[in-house]
Amino acid sequence: MRLIPRETKFFDMFTEIATNVVEGAQALSDLLHNYDYEQLSAALDKIKEIEHRGDDMTHRLLVKLNQTFITPFDREDIHLLASSLDDVLDFVYSASDRLLNYKITQPSPSAKVLAGIILKQAEELKKAVALLNKDGQLLEHCVEVNRLENEADQVSREAIGRLFDGGYDPITLIKLKELLEILEEASDKAEDVANVLETVVLKNA
Repeated sequence: MRLIPRETKFFDMFTEIATNVVEGAQALSDLLHNYDYEQLSAALDKIKEIEHRGDDMTHRLLVKLNQTFITPFDREDIHLLASSLDDVLDFVYSASDRLLNYKITQPSPSAKVLAGIILKQAEELKKAVALLNKDGQLLEHCVEVNRLENEADQVSREAIGRLFDGGYDPITLIKLKELLEILEEASDKAEDVANVLETVVLKNA
């Protein structure tokens, strides 16, 4: 009889979640780079399915956390890392949802750029998560995520400035501006994940 539960598949579960985040970011990038408003509903269904899958993965990890006496690193950090990864996917879905609900027939070119940056961040996060229980340069991937967030912030600011100079009617301007802001928020959430990973590494150094 084991009084202490056998340790845990947390690292595998985090890798699974991070892989799903990459899939969601890839779907959003593909959607914006090959934009077809007539096919938007089907593309949105795919991203929604990925987002729901992510919710299920996060729920299973948190259930495992509640059932586990000894964890590989601080319980609070496990919870925060899972929640932060889930937040990235939530904003990826929110961006795609705005495209349909706001009937955006032509997103600004910068929306494509931001989606590409988010995808790169997701890929870096996946690489970092894979190194959580291994010797490797995890922090290098976190630094790159932070650099990409700074790039996304600059792209977003410049793009919003161009919207106000572009002769858009007020309603269209508000729609396009909010889309850019949500994409920038998704990038911010990816940076939050990197910050959590950095904290885990420093605590366990």
